[in-house]
This record gives sequence, structure tokens and C-alpha cells, in this order.
Amino acid sequence: MGTTGVRTDRLGLLLAQFDQARETAQVRLTGLSDAEYLWEPVDGCWSIRPREEAVTPRAYGPGAWVIDKGAPEIPASEYAEVARQAAGGMSVAKIAEDWSVSVERVEEVLAHTGEPEPDVVPVTTIAWRLGHLHSGFAGQWEWSFGERRREPRLMVDFAPSADLALERFWAELDRWRESLGAVTEEQLDTVGFSQYPYGSDPDDPFISVLFGANLELIHHMAEIAVLRDLWRARFTTGGGQEPSVSPPPR
Repeated sequence: MGTTGVRTDRLGLLLAQFDQARETAQVRLTGLSDAEYLWEPVDGCWSIRPREEAVTPRAYGPGAWVIDKGAPEIPASEYAEVARQAAGGMSVAKIAEDWSVSVERVEEVLAHTGEPEPDVVPVTTIAWRLGHLHSGFAGQWEWSFGERRREPRLMVDFAPSADLALERFWAELDRWRESLGAVTEEQLDTVGFSQYPYGSDPDDPFISVLFGANLELIHHMAEIAVLRDLWRARFTTGGGQEPSVSPPPR
């Protein structure tokens, strides 16, 4: 396999990783039906829902359909990140603001010793994972390359149609990728180049933001791939047929 034209600079490597992840994801999501997109494999799933059927305290979205979002919390999987924030000089108050939790909760996390108890987290649908990714990339584009004023949680009109959701999602990734291609070395190292208000972007060099965005895309797409395998298996292992369903309302 040749290496002609392969970039080995910092941005080039991140772009190549993003491009490969996006290409793999697009192939993996071919043929996604509305039924599979909205499938809830267990009780208590998080998904996208009509606004009047929202089941979580902070479900959000600008339109008729919203995406589930729970109460603010620092999950056990992020205790190490909170410790890094504190070790890097971030105040407890700023960490609390960053995570939308109380100062007391941050102090509790920082005082914790030993292995934390595993998080009890909801299973999420393909619709939720795609909506979560779309919302994140839309918000980070706005607060990195846009006017840096729009509320990220009001930027994506969540759709119950798999085809429409994917069409909008790929367009969002294309816009993100196009803007990244023009980023300079100086901008990569600029702390606060992204001012995305939910998370640590304003305190991080932009190269760290790009690394995190790639990681988010890769790990959620891997989870979607598993859900697709489970969806297919539920109709093949028992010899059953995939049910015929009417398309959801637009």
C-alpha cells in the first residue's frame, strides 16, 4: 500500500482519521429504516420523541421532536478528567460550572479514592446517538467557525425519519470537514479557538477539541454498529421476519 500524498502533520493525521471514520460510518448506516432508527431494545431507553412525550428532565430541541437528556451529573468514567482539570489549575467553581453541577459534587468527586462504582446509564437508540452527534458537531461548528452566538441545543431539528436525519447529519459533517481543512497551525494551538459553551472547549487548544470530536464520532458510530447488528440478529437468530411498520409522522 503506497503512501504517496499521505500527510503526517498534526492536522493531516486528524483529518485522515476523521475521513476514515466518516467513510466507514456512511457505509455502515446504508439501509437504515425508520423502525430500526427508533428501535428501543430495552425499557427505559433514551431516544428522540415528540415534545409532549419527553421522559427526561432536560430534553431539548427547537421543533416538534426533542432528544432525551438527563439531570446534570459527573459520571464515574469522567472522574479522572475532573482530577486533570483540577491538577491543571481549574478552580472547583469553574469545574462545577463546566459540568453544570454543584461545587459540593465536584469536591465529592475530587475527594473520592479507589475505583468508582460503575455508572448506571440508559441504553440509547440509534436516533439518540445520531441526534447527539449532530447536535455536538453543529454546536462546535457554530462556536468555532460561525457567529458564536446560537444556542447549540436549538440548532438541530430532530427528525423521526432516518433518511432525513442522515441527510442532515452528513451535510453537517461535510461543513465541519470543509472548515477544518483551512485551519492553520497557529489556530490548532489557540486556547479558546472554540468557544462551545458546553464542555471545556474554551479552556483547550483547538487541536484537543478536534481530537475529542474525532473520538466522539468514532465511539458513537461503533455503538450504532452494534445496535444494527442486534437489530438484524433479533430477526435472524429465531427465524422471524422483520415487522412492517408505517413511517413515523414528518
